[in-house]
Amino acid sequence: MAYTRGNLAVQPKRKEEANPLYREKTKVVTTRKGLPMQEKLLYLLTVGVIVLVAVALISRYVQIYDLNLQAQQLDEKIGEGKKQISVYQMEKQVLEQKVIDRAKELGYVPADENSTIYVPATSTAAEGKR
Repeated sequence: MAYTRGNLAVQPKRKEEANPLYREKTKVVTTRKGLPMQEKLLYLLTVGVIVLVAVALISRYVQIYDLNLQAQQLDEKIGEGKKQISVYQMEKQVLEQKVIDRAKELGYVPADENSTIYVPATSTAAEGKR
């Protein structure tokens, strides 16, 4: 390399090539290597573990959802049962009043608290055998 004015970084002019019609072209080719088999298996195993964990979590959420749905349905049934009980209690009170009124119409007299009621022995023995 020529020493030009104290600077080695300056390159001298190149000589022109002998054949100007031919110009050399270079192309950089990069080749990708495939993944080794062990690394492929490692990736596949990692994806499999992630899928299994996701399936386990989703199945738990499905079970929780199902339990919540069953609890809501039971709450609705309990509410309906309570409504039905209150209706039956009202009917019971009405029927008790009707029984007293009907008994008075037929001539029955309410029993005193001090009075004694005698039940014939034959009627209780016959009922016990049934």
